[in-house]
Amino acid sequence: MTGLRELQRQRVHEALSTAAIRLFLERGFDEVPVTEIAAAAGVSKPTLFKYFPTKEDLVLHRFADHLGEPARVVRERERGERPVEALRRHFLDGLARRDPVTGLNDHPEVVAYYRLVFFSSPGLLARVHQYMARDEELLAEALAETTDDLTAGLLAGQVLATQRVLSRRNWQMLADGRPIEEAAAEAVREAEQGFGMLPA
Repeated sequence: MTGLRELQRQRVHEALSTAAIRLFLERGFDEVPVTEIAAAAGVSKPTLFKYFPTKEDLVLHRFADHLGEPARVVRERERGERPVEALRRHFLDGLARRDPVTGLNDHPEVVAYYRLVFFSSPGLLARVHQYMARDEELLAEALAETTDDLTAGLLAGQVLATQRVLSRRNWQMLADGRPIEEAAAEAVREAEQGFGMLPA
């Protein structure tokens, strides 16, 4: 059972993130000072930094929530299932759920968030690449449990590059105004093609 202290912590965390993303979407990441975000959430600047060590973390904690997910998929795959097949299945399931991480979600805030993260600030994009690099390390570690280190490292890079390209293409289709059902059919076709190019 979640205690009152933890509930309060979750509320402050969510209030800060919500206020930050709203302000960033309105005016741009580089144009909003953290003091304004803290004031909008009703906390002090030092309190904000207790929850989010950097300004970038106010936006990218949503990426942090997915950190290690590919490695988890590999380790928790069904008995006899190959790692690439498990990752392919997981990505296709994400498309079916319209998981924002796949780029296939046309909610206006999700589309705007994607634009904010990938196209508005070099600092944000650099931090995203840090998360991606860490995900690649974790996936390589999981794959190394089934093959040699070099093969694991190469395959981890290939898988995550495939997912990154597919997600970006999906987001671009929606940003260009493609209807979501039409984009979804294309996204599934491209995912099958992309994962089909990976070694078994």
